[in-house]
Amino acid sequence: MKKLERKIVVVTRKTRLAELVAQYNTKAQAKFVIESRNGDFSDYEVEHEVYCNALKQVENVLKDLARVQFLDREFLPNYLFGEEDIVLVIGQDGLVANTLKYLSRQPVVAINPDMHRYDGVLLPFSVDDVKVIVTEVLNKRYSSKNITMAQANLNDGQSLLAVNDLFIGPKLQISARYQLHIDGKSEHQSSSGVLVSTGLGSTGWLKSVIAGAQGVVPGSSCEHQPIPWDANYLSYAVREPFVSQITGAECIFGRVNRGEKLTIESQMTNHGVIFSDGMVDDFIEFNSGAVVDIKVSSRQGNLVV
Repeated sequence: MKKLERKIVVVTRKTRLAELVAQYNTKAQAKFVIESRNGDFSDYEVEHEVYCNALKQVENVLKDLARVQFLDREFLPNYLFGEEDIVLVIGQDGLVANTLKYLSRQPVVAINPDMHRYDGVLLPFSVDDVKVIVTEVLNKRYSSKNITMAQANLNDGQSLLAVNDLFIGPKLQISARYQLHIDGKSEHQSSSGVLVSTGLGSTGWLKSVIAGAQGVVPGSSCEHQPIPWDANYLSYAVREPFVSQITGAECIFGRVNRGEKLTIESQMTNHGVIFSDGMVDDFIEFNSGAVVDIKVSSRQGNLVV
């Protein structure tokens, strides 16, 4: 088969076993640590073997179709994707979300490397599907779903994209103090943070926040409804709001429609952060004087289905 000129970038991530070996220097030492804690080290080994075999199978298929480059997750922030690149992600759902926000409409083919281990909401294809689906994408005969993203713009010029959700609040288990502005309303609040979710992320963290609220107040009005991945709005929820003489809890759940914005002014002297998609270590500081505008991003993901 003649190779086409387009490049396929295969995004991978280290297995738990690889991370343990990096932490403890050798596989033997990693095994000793896990088993000394009554852990099952064989589960790490099986997961690693299945993932490595999946990578080999994918590589063997792709090398006959186009130019191929493998890219570890940690290098995503600094990698420059070409406009005509095809991106193949092989890993868990979180790796798909993390990859999408570094792209500009390049098609993403998401592969589930272990169908018995991962549910794969964002992983519609198996390793055995790779040849057929990549060939279709190379020939531009494929279906895809648009993925709405959230964008946070700070008053110091920094910005952050999210495929699943943005968290604005304290880095530690303390109260966040801030002023929230939405729909012409303004409220000083004290809470454990504000979560802003896309449609894609609405079945994750946002769902758990709403489930907690329903458990405390059965029959509450904030029932969770599935949100389309390409929805023209974001959903926000204030976590554990505290009502006092100077803080309220009226603007604690709602939408941020396209063209509108949710504005939050930090009143935290320290430990305030903003991070996206659960990447806690990749945060932006959000302390006194910082103001963030959150809106539906003009950028969209393009997930092949």
